[in-house]
Parts: sequence; structure tokens; C-alpha cells
Amino acid sequence: MTVVFKKSVGLTDTEQHYCPGCTHGITHRLVAEALEELNVLDETIGVSPVGCSILAHKYFAIDMCEAAHGRAPAVATGLKRVHPDKVVFTYQGDGDLASIGTAEIIHAAHRGENFTTIFINNAIYGMTGGQMAPTTLVGQIATTAPKGRDPKHCGFPLKVSEMLATIEGAVYVERVSVDTPANIRKAKKAVKKAFEIQLSGEGFSFVEILSTCPTNWGMNPKDSMEWLKENMIPYYPLGNLKKPQEAR
Repeated sequence: MTVVFKKSVGLTDTEQHYCPGCTHGITHRLVAEALEELNVLDETIGVSPVGCSILAHKYFAIDMCEAAHGRAPAVATGLKRVHPDKVVFTYQGDGDLASIGTAEIIHAAHRGENFTTIFINNAIYGMTGGQMAPTTLVGQIATTAPKGRDPKHCGFPLKVSEMLATIEGAVYVERVSVDTPANIRKAKKAVKKAFEIQLSGEGFSFVEILSTCPTNWGMNPKDSMEWLKENMIPYYPLGNLKKPQEAR
């Protein structure tokens, strides 16, 4: 029988803890496949902080390091400077990166640190109970915003990719989504490109991935995909925000 698909050797056989319909699993596969295709699994160190990704060290068949909430870019900076020959990446959610870890990600980009960040934006705090995140959309309901996000009280959702694209040390910034097969293929290309840029020593690379959180959105997996398409993509448009040649 012809094998048309198999699990990447970059992933372990451990059953993942993510909720049904959560797209973390898809992104894990894309990261693992990219590293496998680049033949760097044995030379890679991943950093996962507090959040839904806290158990990522059980799922990736690579060296992994745990970081405090929001501090993955600081840990990755140390790892890459001590081991400049390794491929280093952080895997962070929006509650982690765009809130408590904002300073870390901005200054890592500002310094042009040569590692890669995979940023999962599902517009809400996932693991801690569905609180409003910096990326929560206007009007979106969260446990700490039962009437929906009010910009007069909480400000507007933070567009992290657009912000980082203005920083000279950020070499590559792209926003993708995993809501359709076509977009998943584009996301895979972006993730692989980010690692290729790191391998070439060009500097900081960043991929934002729009994702779902059916549990905390209060939706079934199918409806959550439609909600992402209809609500998140218009506010967080997909595409390349900064190409390598635009840096520096």
C-alpha cells in the first residue's frame, strides 16, 4: 500500500492535551515537518513558556526548554548566544507573548537576535480560563469581558506583527492562518522560511499564526473556523509584513 501521509519524526507519540478542535496540533505538525525537511531536528532547541503550550516538550522530538511566563525570548536569546550553531525557536501564545512578554519579544527583535518565534494568536487566554487577551477583538466576549471587549475601557486589540515589522532588527515577519487546507500550506511555507532565515544567519524571524480556541470561544470546532475567517482575518490580515531584504 502506498503511504500518502505519515506523522513527522519531529513529533513524539505522546497524546496531546489540547481541547478538541484546537489548532495547536496542526501548528506542531507544521513546525516538526519544517525542521525535519531542513534536516535540523537533532540541532534544534525549542522554548515553550506558560500557557497552552506548556507541555510542548512532551510533543516535539527535539531538545526543549521551559521558560517562565512571557520570558521565552529572553531564554532563547541566551540559548542562541551560547549555542550559535543550533536552531532555536520560541513557541508562544498571545496571552504570553503579547501581554506579560511584550518587552521580551520587542527587545529580542530590536537586538536582531538570530532565532525564530512561532506566535499563536487565538485572541484569548486559553489555559488560564478564557480571559481577555491583548489580541481579543472588539466586542468579543471573554470571562473578564462578559459584555465584550470595550475599546474605551481596554483599548483596541494589539497587532503584534505590524508592531514588530517596524523594528529594524526584525528580518522576517509574516502572518498566516490554519483555518483551511490552502492556508495551512501557506503557513507551512512561512514557518520553513523563518527557519531558513535563521540558518542563513540573517536575524530575527517571526511567524504569527491565527488559530482557534473553541472551548473558550464557546463554539464547536467547525463554527470556530468560520469565526476566525469572518472576524479575525479582517482585523489581522494575512500576508508578509516584512521581507529579509527590507531589514536593516
